Amino acid sequence: MLIGLCGLANQGKSTFFKAATLMDVLIANYPFATIKPNHGVGFVKIDCVDTFFNTQCNPREGFCIDHKRFVPVDIIDVAGLVPGAHEGKGLGNQFLDDLRQADAIIHVVDISGSTNEKGEPVELGSYDPLQKIQMLETEIDYWYLGIINKGWEKFARQIQQEHGDVSKALGKQLSGLKVTEEMVEDVIKKLKLSKEHVVSWTEADLMDVATHLRKITKPMVVVANKMDLPPSVGNLERIKKEYPDYTIIPCSAESELALKEAAKHQLIKYVPGTPDFEFIDDGKLTDKQKFALNFIRENVLLKFGSTGIQNAINAAVLDVLRYIAIFPGGVNKLTDQYGRTLPDCFLMPPGTTALDFAFRLHTDFGKNFIKAIDVKRKLPVGKDYELHTGDVIEIHSGK
Repeated sequence: MLIGLCGLANQGKSTFFKAATLMDVLIANYPFATIKPNHGVGFVKIDCVDTFFNTQCNPREGFCIDHKRFVPVDIIDVAGLVPGAHEGKGLGNQFLDDLRQADAIIHVVDISGSTNEKGEPVELGSYDPLQKIQMLETEIDYWYLGIINKGWEKFARQIQQEHGDVSKALGKQLSGLKVTEEMVEDVIKKLKLSKEHVVSWTEADLMDVATHLRKITKPMVVVANKMDLPPSVGNLERIKKEYPDYTIIPCSAESELALKEAAKHQLIKYVPGTPDFEFIDDGKLTDKQKFALNFIRENVLLKFGSTGIQNAINAAVLDVLRYIAIFPGGVNKLTDQYGRTLPDCFLMPPGTTALDFAFRLHTDFGKNFIKAIDVKRKLPVGKDYELHTGDVIEIHSGK
C-alpha cells in the first residue's frame, strides 16, 4: 500500500510529510520546493490488542504508546502540481508518473486562501481553496483520459470488428494505474455504455470513464491545511456544505511538526492524534517555546480535536481504502522467537480471508493451509473466513 501526498505547489505538503515521517526535507515558501519525490514512513493508529490479553506488546516495526498501536505505511510526497500538468506544464509529467502507483491520495490544500493556483503567496483569504481541490481532480482525470485516448479510434474500431472485450482491453491499457478489467466492466455498466458499439462512445463518455476510474483507483482525502489562520474555518465550513461527499480533515501541519519535535526532545509528552499534550519539565522551555506550544493547544488541539495529521493518514487507510489490521499470534504463545509479544501487525485489504492472511505471512503457509485459529475466541476458522480489524490469527499449515 502506498499513500500519495500531493497538491498544488506551496500548500504545506513538505511540512505535512515531515510532520508525518520526521524525515528531513526541504520546507520553503516558494513553488517546487519539492522536485524529486520524497519517500517515507507514516503510521496508522489503531487500538492495540495487548489490552485484551492484559499484556504489553513489543512491536518489531512501528511502536505502541498507551495501548495505541502505530503501524507503518509508505508515503510518497510528490512534486507540486500546476494547472496544465497533464500537458506537461510545470513538473506535470513527473508529478503524474510519481503518483501512478499510489493506492490513495492525501491532497493538501492551503485552506486559508493565502496562495494562488501557481503556489504564489497572495493576500490572506483572497484565493478560493475550492478551486485547488477541483483542479487536482481535473488534472488527474485528463491524465487518465490521455492514456485512454491514445489511438482510441483505431482501438475502438478493432474491438468492434473483432468482437473484442473492451473491458479487458481497457483494463490492460490502464493497468499501470491499478485499473482492473472488473473495474472497467463496472464503470461501463454504471454509465450504460454500449460494449457492442464502442465506436459510438463520445469524448464526454471517455471523460466520464476516466473520472469514474480515477475515483476508484485514486480515492482522495482532502487535508484542509493552515487551519490556525483566520479565514480557514469559514472556508472549511463552506466547502463541507457544498461538497458533503468529500472526506475533509482540518489540519495544521506546522503544529504537528512542532509538537513532535518537542516530544522528540522530551519537552512534552504527546501521542499523535490526541487533543492535548503534557509538559514534562517547564524549566527546560523558553518563554517563546511555552507561548508557541500553548498557542497550538488553544488554537488547534482544543479547537479541532487534533492537528489533523494522524486523522488524515487514518482516514486514507482505514476509511477510504477500508484496510483492516490483523495480528499473528498463537493460542498458547503470543511471543516470537526473540520473546517479543505481539510483534507484528499487518494492514490488509477489505475482504481478507484466513487463507489470504496465511499467504501474507508466508507462501508455504498458504499453499499448505490446514486451518486458522481465532486466538481471542480460541475457535478454529476455515480458509474462507473473513477477517476483521483486531483479529489475532494463528495459522496451521502442513509445512
